[in-house]
Amino acid sequence: MYQLMSKVGKLLFHRLGIMLTLIAAQIAVYVLALLWLRDTQYYGVYWGIAVALSVLSVLWIVGNPSNPGYQIGWIIIVLALIPFGSLAYLLLGGNHLSIFNQRRLRNMELRMQQQLGEECAKSASLALLEGQDAGRMAAYLERTVNCPVYGNTQTKYYPLGDVCYDDILEALEGARRYIFIEYFIIEEGKLWNSVLEILARKAAQGVEVRVIYDDVGSILTLPANYPAKLEKMGIHCRVFNRLVPLLSLRQNNRDHRKYMIIDGQVAFTGGINMADEYINVKPRFGHWKDTAIRLEGDAVWSMTVSFLSMWDFTRSQQERFEPYCPPPAPGGVRGYVQPYHDCPWDNEPVGLTVYLNLINRATRYVYITTPYLVIDYSLTMALTAAAKAGVDVRIITPHIPDKKTVFEVTRAYYEQLLRAGVRIFEYTPGFIHGKNFVVDGKYATVGTVNLDYRSMFLHFENGVLLYDTPTVAEIHADFLDTQDKSVEITLEACRQVPLPRRLLRDALRLMAPLL
Repeated sequence: MYQLMSKVGKLLFHRLGIMLTLIAAQIAVYVLALLWLRDTQYYGVYWGIAVALSVLSVLWIVGNPSNPGYQIGWIIIVLALIPFGSLAYLLLGGNHLSIFNQRRLRNMELRMQQQLGEECAKSASLALLEGQDAGRMAAYLERTVNCPVYGNTQTKYYPLGDVCYDDILEALEGARRYIFIEYFIIEEGKLWNSVLEILARKAAQGVEVRVIYDDVGSILTLPANYPAKLEKMGIHCRVFNRLVPLLSLRQNNRDHRKYMIIDGQVAFTGGINMADEYINVKPRFGHWKDTAIRLEGDAVWSMTVSFLSMWDFTRSQQERFEPYCPPPAPGGVRGYVQPYHDCPWDNEPVGLTVYLNLINRATRYVYITTPYLVIDYSLTMALTAAAKAGVDVRIITPHIPDKKTVFEVTRAYYEQLLRAGVRIFEYTPGFIHGKNFVVDGKYATVGTVNLDYRSMFLHFENGVLLYDTPTVAEIHADFLDTQDKSVEITLEACRQVPLPRRLLRDALRLMAPLL
């Protein structure tokens, strides 16, 4: 019974569930309109108002500076579901901000600039040491979103959440001043309960502990009163964009970031959420293949400022960041590290641009792992152009999906990429959740940004860009090891897909920006 209720709850609160509800409502209204208004003068008035609202919605969508593929998807929805397509867009589409949120966003950006702006002048030095390509990639993040590039930072790569578990607990045990945690999903179980036990003990010892989680991401895993429970333990808690039925109209933008920061000196990020499937304690979709990265040194300060800016955003207050700044780390570490973050409200697709920069600078290979392959025109052209130019482009996606609809859309992109020479593999043991790029043995990124519209245009995200660190070779080796456990998808196999399924995938691809 519990499993049934859980599935029903997930459907009701999922975007697809909302869309299905709106479609059902549309059908009901159409029936009523035909029965009650068909032979009256009011039917024309009703239909005229509905069409006018839809036209206004389309003009609004076209006028917004958003991705064209995203716009087309919503235009189809609005015009096909008159008048409820407009309501769907109000609830789930676009990034229109209230005046209140615009002010909070400006404050958030100002705080980031105040704390990190002076450090955003290192890309020129990086260009001298690592080449112009590295310098230009770093300069983009420094100038656009105040994300400096750092030396003096050790990195450790984790090819599985399982092997990250013990290091997380050890790092938390070593906290002396503060612990900051921000995750999309938190679920009670072995992983989170082990973390929480340490957090409560550290809070009792006087360590400052703060937790942020996304309300929709954790709506089926945590009770509504969970912040109060944490506060009783001495753990400060904030919930991002809390869902309030009938009052919450803007649920499109979610906090998909993953941060665990200890004393401003050690930090973890990557694809791993605080739930047991991420460490393969609770099997869901076969073997869960995820990745994470540990930073120790100067670059952690950038992530700390990012967390504190989000904390201030969630409570509409400001505090001094300086007391949380750690002392400089010792030098002598090879390579450079650049943590970055992405805000959906500034019309700057940072995650997408990082990926495009990596693809466009590849001369030998680009290896990618992603749970979803729902890509826009710019990414499609970049990947196919690189492959046609002789770059070895390989992508690993899951063989066992977590969302069957999105899985069909992912496979809808295969044939076009394969025709250009891109090689695609599916991870046969289960579900791959890591979001990694590795390029030419020189650059890599590990983070939270999926290759889909929601991550690239609608969610708060974060990642770490690596320049010639030892972990780049480890990420490359992990890709090849994962490829050995995967099945390669051939162009012939794609062409043998039955016509009805191909048509279904094409139809779903039209809706890709909404998934």
